[in-house]
Amino acid sequence: MTIDFFKKMKHNSIIIRKKWWFIIIPAIVTLAMLLPLKSAKINPDLMEYLPDDIPAKINIDKLDKHFEHYDPVLILFETDDILKSETLERAEKLHQSLINSALVDNVISIFDTKYIRGESGFMLVDPVIRNIPTSIDEREQLRDEIRDNPLVYKTMVSEDFRYLLLLVKPMSGINDSELFLFIQETLAQHTGNEKIFLSGLPILRYEIQRIATRDLAILMPIGLLVMALFLYFSFRERRGVLLPLSVVAMSIVVAMGLMPLLGYELSLIAVLVPIMMIAIANDYGIHIVALYQELTVKNPRWGTKRIINRTIMRLYRPIIFTALTTMVGILGLTTHVMIPAKQMGVVSTVGILFAVVASLLFIPAVMSSTKKSNFQLMLNNHKNGWLGKLLTWAGKITTQKPLRVVVVFSIVIAIATAGILRLQVNINIDELMPQKHKLRQSTAILNEKFGGTKTISVLFEGDVMSPELMHEMEYFEDELEKIPGIGSVTSLATVTKTISRAMNNPGDQYYNRIPDRRDAIAQYIEFYNMSGDPDDFEQLVDFGYTRAVATVQFKAKNYKSFKNIEKSIESMVSESQHATLIAGQSLIEKELSEAIVRGQINSLIFALGAIIVLLWIIFRSLNAGIIGAMPLAVTLLCNFGLMGWLGLELDIATSLLSSIAIGIGVDYTIHLFWRLKQELKLGKSWEEAINTTLKTTGRGITINALSVILGFSLLFFSGLSILKAFAFLIIFSLLLCLLCALILIPAMFILIKPKFLIK
Repeated sequence: MTIDFFKKMKHNSIIIRKKWWFIIIPAIVTLAMLLPLKSAKINPDLMEYLPDDIPAKINIDKLDKHFEHYDPVLILFETDDILKSETLERAEKLHQSLINSALVDNVISIFDTKYIRGESGFMLVDPVIRNIPTSIDEREQLRDEIRDNPLVYKTMVSEDFRYLLLLVKPMSGINDSELFLFIQETLAQHTGNEKIFLSGLPILRYEIQRIATRDLAILMPIGLLVMALFLYFSFRERRGVLLPLSVVAMSIVVAMGLMPLLGYELSLIAVLVPIMMIAIANDYGIHIVALYQELTVKNPRWGTKRIINRTIMRLYRPIIFTALTTMVGILGLTTHVMIPAKQMGVVSTVGILFAVVASLLFIPAVMSSTKKSNFQLMLNNHKNGWLGKLLTWAGKITTQKPLRVVVVFSIVIAIATAGILRLQVNINIDELMPQKHKLRQSTAILNEKFGGTKTISVLFEGDVMSPELMHEMEYFEDELEKIPGIGSVTSLATVTKTISRAMNNPGDQYYNRIPDRRDAIAQYIEFYNMSGDPDDFEQLVDFGYTRAVATVQFKAKNYKSFKNIEKSIESMVSESQHATLIAGQSLIEKELSEAIVRGQINSLIFALGAIIVLLWIIFRSLNAGIIGAMPLAVTLLCNFGLMGWLGLELDIATSLLSSIAIGIGVDYTIHLFWRLKQELKLGKSWEEAINTTLKTTGRGITINALSVILGFSLLFFSGLSILKAFAFLIIFSLLLCLLCALILIPAMFILIKPKFLIK
C-alpha cells in the first residue's frame, strides 16, 4: 500500500469501484491462515526461551556429558509426624507404584537412600527404612538415625519431621501432561490423611501449558464479545461494531496462523498476541467509523460514497503513520534476548499491518454497500454525555491554565519516577502461578524446610580419591554453608565423612574426618561398594573417579541475593585447583532474568529512538519527534516507578511493556498533531484549534484508548499472575498516554506554540 494509491483514489474512487475484491481477498487470506493453526502447539519450557549460546546453557551441556541431567517431579507429604506407620506405608506404596511404571526411570526417597553405620568394627549399609516402625520406641529410634544421616536429614525429611520428600525421575522423552496425569492417578490409588504437594519443572511446564491453553480458549471469545458491546455503546450502530470487530478477528487469525507457518511454537507470552490484536487491530476502524459519523452529521446531503471517500482521504495519512509507528514500536521486541519476544514482535507486526490494510480497504468497501444512517441524536447525546463533558473540560483546563497543568504533571512524574530505585528483577519462575496455587505453596515449603529449591553444581576434575581434591570439596561444603541462603552442599566428601563415622568411634582421630591418604579413602569407598550399591554415587562421581560434583542447594528471594551466592561460588572456583565449572538450571533461570533486563533496555532504546525519527520524518521537524516522544517517556518513567513503589518485579511479561506501550501510545499523539495541524491551517487560534481538536479527534482518541484498555483488561481473568500484572501496568501506561495526549501536550502547545504545526 502506498500513499500514491490513495491520491489516485481521490479521483476515481477505486475502493468503491473494486469493492468486492477488497472484501473477498481479506476473507480468503484469513481462511488460508486458519490451516497452519492445526499444527500449532504450546511450548511451556521456559528454559528454551533463551538462545542455546548463552553461558549457562553451554555449561550445563558440558556437565551433562558426564552427569545425567533430569528435571524431577517433587512429591511432598505434609502431616504432623511423617514417621507414623500409616504415612510411611502410604509413601512406600507410592514409591513402589511409581518405580514400577514405564514412565518413571527412578524414585529417590528414604526407602532407597542408605543409612551408613558401624557395628562390631564393620561398616553396614542398610536402607534408611529397614522396617516401618510399629511402636513409639521404634519410631524414636528411627528419628535418631535420620538425624544422624546427612544424606536424608533436612534433604528428604524436614527438621521438624512434618514433611517428607520424594523425587521422581521421569523416563527420557515423557510428555509432561502424561507424567502429571499418571502421578495424579497413582496418588488417588494410595489415599491418606496427609496433604500432598507437587513441584518441579515438569509440573510447572504442565501448569503453564494448561493455563495458557485455557486462556487462549476462553479469553479470546470473551474479548471479542466485550469489544462488541463496547463498540456498540460507543457508536450505537451495527456497522460500528461489526466492521472493526471483523478486522480484529481476521488479524488474530493472520497473526496466530503465522506462528506455525514460520515454525514458531506457541509460548507462554503467545497468549498476548490475540489480546493485542483485540486491543490494537480495531483502532483504525474506530477512527474511520468516528469520522464517518461526524461527516454524516455535518453534511446530511452527502451520499454514502462521498462520505466514505472524504473519510479515507482525511484519515489515510494519520492511520498509515500511526500504524507505522505502532509496528516500529512493537518491532522493538525483535531486539529482545528472549526468543518468544522476538517471535511475538514479528507476528504482531504482521497482524497490525493486515489490520491497517483491511481497515483502509475492507471497511470502506463494505460500508459503500450499506445505507447511510442518521447519527444526529447519537452525537448530540455524546456532546452532553460523560465523554463530551470530559473533552470540554480538557480543552478548558489546557487552554486556560496550561502552566498549572505542566507543573502538576511534573510533580506527579517526579514522585512516580523515584520508585525506579526500588525496582527489582524476578528470578523465581514459580511466581508465574497465582499466590494460592499449590505449586507456590510447595515452593514455600521447600525453601523453608529443605534449604531451597535452587541448585548449582560445581564440577571437580582430577583424582577424586586423592586427599587434596577430597579436602577441597570439603572446604567448599564448609565455606558455602556459612553463606546466608545456602541450605546444604552435598558431594562425595559428605559420604566419605559419613563412612568415617561408621568406621570409627566418637573421639577417634579419624572420626568424621576425610583420611589424609589416598589408599584409606579408596578403602572407604570399597567398603561401601561391598555393603551397598556403587550406583548410589552416580550423581556424585563418574565411573572412573576422575570427575565429581558438589551440589549447592539454596534459596534466593531476589536477584541480588542470588547474585551474591553465585559470586561466592565463582570466587572459590577461581581459586581452586580442581573446580573447573559451575552449572545448573538455576543459572539458566538467572540468565533469563538478566535477559529480561537486557531485552527491556534494547527494545526501549530501539522503539523510542525509532519513534522520534519517524515523527521527525512525518512532520519534518525534530521538535515533533521530541515532543511526540515526551508522553511515551513520561509514561515509561511513571510505569517503572509505579512498579518499584508497588513491589512489582520485572518478569517475562512486564519486560514487553516498553515496546507495546510505545507502539500503542504514540498513536494518540499523531492523531492529535494531525488534526491540530488541520485546524490551525484554517486560521484558527491555538485555543480554538485545541478545543475543536479535543471535541472531534479527541473523541476518536478516547474511544480508541478505552477499547485498547478494555482489550488488555481481559488479562485480569488469566490464570497466570504475570499476565494479570502485565494487564494492570499496560492499562496504567495507556491511561497515562491518553492523559498526556488530551491534557499535557495541548497545555505545552499553548505555552510554546511549536512552529512545525503551522508550517
